[in-house]
Amino acid sequence: METLIQFGHPGLFIASFLAATVLPMSSEVLLGLLLANGFDPMVTMAVATSGNVLGSVVNYGLGLWGSKFLVKKVIRITEKEFARATGRLNRFGAVSLLFAWVPVIGDPLTFAAGVMRINFILFLILVTAGKALRYLAIVLAVS
Repeated sequence: METLIQFGHPGLFIASFLAATVLPMSSEVLLGLLLANGFDPMVTMAVATSGNVLGSVVNYGLGLWGSKFLVKKVIRITEKEFARATGRLNRFGAVSLLFAWVPVIGDPLTFAAGVMRINFILFLILVTAGKALRYLAIVLAVS
């Protein structure tokens, strides 16, 4: 984490991207640390949101074009997690993507959205809104 702090916004972008894809990372902690070190709150929030949304877009693409091997071995989404995610999308519709930021359920949701071929623009709007609101809450709590 200290190395990422030294890289400032680029480090936050990388951490946020990775947190939304294959590695369990806490971009929220890094966001808070950068804010505590005087980084601009709105720029920092935008960087974190951008990285995290891009990670979700990768998940969407993997769902759209990926294989079961990729899901199980690379992304490490179990059949049970995938079934829950598709169930949420079927039950609540695309609006459930507002919760793509939630740990444990978020990555499977974004992957399932790709598999289910949710409209990409709608996907992008909902995922971005949810993730931006989460980071805004952190900015307001820390600032």
